[in-house]
Amino acid sequence: MKRRRTVKPPRRSATTTTPQTSDKKKIALLTRKLNNALARQTATSRELSEAQEQQTATADVLKVISRSKFELQPVLDALVESATRLCEAENSFIFLRDGEVYRLAANHGFSPQFEQYVKEHPVPPGRETLAGRVALGAGVVHIPDVLADPEFTWHESQRLGGFRAMLGVPLLRDGSCVGVIALTRATPRPFTTKQIELVATFADQAVIAIENVRLFDEAQARNRELTEALEQQTATSEILRVISSSPPDLQPVFDVIVTNAVRLCGSLASCVWRFDGELIHLVAQHNLPPGALDVYRRTYPLAPSKDKLLGQALLDRRPINIADVLTAYRYSVGQRELGQRSVLAVPMLREGVAIGVIATSRNEPGLFPEKQVELLKSFADQAVIAIENVRLFDEVQARSRELAESLEQQTATADMLQVISRSTFDLQPVLDTLVESAAGLCEAENTVIFLRDGDLYPVAAIHGYSRELEEYAKQHPMSPDRGSAAGRAALEGKVVHIPDVLADPDYAWIKAQKLANYRTVLAVPLLRDGNCVGVMSMTRNVPRPFTAKQIELVTIFADQAVIAIENVRLFDEVQVRTEELAKSVEELRALGDVSQAVNSTLDLETVLSTIVAKAVQLSETEAGTIYVFNAETQKFELRSTYGMDDTLIAAIKERHIRIGGDPGVGQAAANRAPVQIPDVRKVPSEHLEALVRAGFRALLAVPLLGANRIVGALVVRRRKPGEFPKSTVDLLETFADQSVLAIQNARLFREIEKKSRELEIASKHKSQFLANMSHELRTPLNAILGYAELMLDSIYGEPSDKMRAVLVRLQASGRHLLGLINDVLDLSKIEAGQLTLSLDDYSLGDVVQGVVSAVEPLAAEKLLVFKVEVAPGLPTGRGDGRRLSQVLLNLVGNAIKFTDKGEVAIRASVTNGAFTVAVCDTGPGIAAADQAKIFEEFQQADSSITREKGGTGLGLSIAKRIIEMHGGRIWVESEPGKGSTFYFTVPVRVEAQTGQA
Repeated sequence: MKRRRTVKPPRRSATTTTPQTSDKKKIALLTRKLNNALARQTATSRELSEAQEQQTATADVLKVISRSKFELQPVLDALVESATRLCEAENSFIFLRDGEVYRLAANHGFSPQFEQYVKEHPVPPGRETLAGRVALGAGVVHIPDVLADPEFTWHESQRLGGFRAMLGVPLLRDGSCVGVIALTRATPRPFTTKQIELVATFADQAVIAIENVRLFDEAQARNRELTEALEQQTATSEILRVISSSPPDLQPVFDVIVTNAVRLCGSLASCVWRFDGELIHLVAQHNLPPGALDVYRRTYPLAPSKDKLLGQALLDRRPINIADVLTAYRYSVGQRELGQRSVLAVPMLREGVAIGVIATSRNEPGLFPEKQVELLKSFADQAVIAIENVRLFDEVQARSRELAESLEQQTATADMLQVISRSTFDLQPVLDTLVESAAGLCEAENTVIFLRDGDLYPVAAIHGYSRELEEYAKQHPMSPDRGSAAGRAALEGKVVHIPDVLADPDYAWIKAQKLANYRTVLAVPLLRDGNCVGVMSMTRNVPRPFTAKQIELVTIFADQAVIAIENVRLFDEVQVRTEELAKSVEELRALGDVSQAVNSTLDLETVLSTIVAKAVQLSETEAGTIYVFNAETQKFELRSTYGMDDTLIAAIKERHIRIGGDPGVGQAAANRAPVQIPDVRKVPSEHLEALVRAGFRALLAVPLLGANRIVGALVVRRRKPGEFPKSTVDLLETFADQSVLAIQNARLFREIEKKSRELEIASKHKSQFLANMSHELRTPLNAILGYAELMLDSIYGEPSDKMRAVLVRLQASGRHLLGLINDVLDLSKIEAGQLTLSLDDYSLGDVVQGVVSAVEPLAAEKLLVFKVEVAPGLPTGRGDGRRLSQVLLNLVGNAIKFTDKGEVAIRASVTNGAFTVAVCDTGPGIAAADQAKIFEEFQQADSSITREKGGTGLGLSIAKRIIEMHGGRIWVESEPGKGSTFYFTVPVRVEAQTGQA
């Protein structure tokens, strides 16, 4: 703040002044005032200019922050540049905290040598450096001259930076120093207060930018963690769902555990092993190669030992995480067949005793991360829960029988059992009678029964207490702890007797005690199979202990309460089981009707009508439909309906449903799983508009699944919205299986009839061909080849050049006939199932080049352009290279033979683990009607062209069989007049022959 100057009036001198002298003094005084005002105006203008420049720089920095909210470096660079310029500094830098030290994050004006030195020497908090002092005190530090500061020892940086004056301002977040912004000058000239304030503003902006990036990074990390947690929770939920849906069956639980272990851990394979106390048994696996599975089956059951992974996990009762089994163990069972390198084995522990192991492996070395170890430990716990469930299920079954016998023995016990017998299906009257009778017989003023609900024990019945205490007890469920008598009884599972609660130091239920004014408390646990299911508690208002007989009587009452509770539970279970059995009987009858229809007739319409009618009746819906999938059109066709009028049927028939294209049938087929729409009005789709108009609200679509293909779909519709119960979904899946069987039966019947006719025709063709070949080829061939060879060898004298040329052509014709015979022999082997592949490594490039060498002269002879395009870096294949050469030679030979002008091209590439080879020509093309039959024996596209060009119709059929034996596919794309392109694909690595020849 500027001080206001006060102009004092001049003192009067003792001498008298003239008027002229007085005027001159006034003029001088006014001149000084004018000069002072002018100086103040100039200073004000300079300050306004500086303020405007600072505001502009601040706005620029804020713009950079807004543009780079997820990237910190541009903001820091803009800050140091602006701070250097606006504060008349030569250099500036920003340090950010990294653990216990502060590292250089941005600088402006410094030399590369200085920057390199500072990056290699992070600054710790301390008095030796400017940044260290700022970090130490979390406040502004101003050093007018570092050479005059005895504590400053950062001499090498000073030498490299050449600075004298330094200013450091902390970057503070919640009072903690997260960084330092510093400015330097080459001369010992201090920074002004305004400059220090400006740097503090820049520091605040840097903290804002750092916080933005930190929050963004935390959000990203949190999203990743939530995604992983969601996947793990989903897997856990799936396991728990399987546990709940298969209480007496462990196998589905183990199967879903190993499947999720492979998926969530990115593993090669996973296994579950059970330990019976002596031997280890393999009980479940996912993704094990056949070779490894065979080794495991031959090796196990096996006793555990610490020199093997499973034995070490079992005996040590801890997870074993092996980075590389090749270095950890001398020999690992199945390692060679499985190709495993890293392995994680987690024991399944029940009360500290190992009862099994979950193991998963990868084919690359490296430890499994801790999250995946914890995930497998969670899976192991769930497996133990499932094992315990099965054990408890068996125990409950046995216990139920024991309770039934005990109930018969206790039917004569006093008035209480009469109440139990009268209220077999209602627990509350029994509990109310119990608390009232117990209070009267045991001379207690108040009695209460708590029943367990989760981890707490809310009030179930109460007697004698005031309305106020009753409301308090209902609002404060008892927890199993030492703060109350009932809590101790629940915690310890035994009788608790407190003669005087005011003398008990652990008693903490003071509010209830003051409301009821009781002193003595007796609490008896309600035990079922050793587990506390409730507590019966009674009190007296005076400190008078209960007698042993009274405690025994309350114990009897507690046992009777348990009997009543168990009666109601058993009754509820019987009711549920009875309803389930009745429904199962109805379902079995319906399935029997369907099975009878499937087995008694080949009339598909009759079978499907029976299935859809039974499905609608048992699912308690109003209408149903069965679709059959047409593989050629890739559409679902309506085949049978139930409960639908003609208008709705016509509307549905107009829909063109494809896989994935419909929210019901299409999605069910795409997911290969049932899809239900609880309310069709809430799913906007043109496919569902007809259903909405007809008054339907919910639908369930179940795909009809065959072996690796979609057969059709079964759909039921309901006029009431809501989810379909799981039992209905399971029932519809059973009906879907019956529908698949019926459709496949009808399809197989049609295919058998068609194949019979085709086989009869083919047999005639073959017989005719073989007869012609035998007569016209075999006998002349022997003579032709024999005499031609003798004459070429000059046995009958030296032939003339003209005759030798004729003999060479004659010999070529014989070889051509020999090729025909070879084709026939191959065909015969294929039909007899005797053609086998000789699997070995091969180079597809070499195969292509070999064929090119053989046929290039033929192309040149016809003046055809011959192109070869082989993708670089093709992997080494495994298969029968000779047979693949035979296929490619046939395709290229056909292309050259039928192409009179233009070009023939070979293209070879690899995609998704499979070789793709294409042979293109500019020949006459093939009509669509002929494209399928050319791959059949003795079939050709155009007999007139064939007669002109030659050929028997065997080459493509043999090529098709060879490609299919490699697990591949061959096809043609062609239009008449536009040439043809023949494609075939085979897996890069063929380890076994696919099917019979």
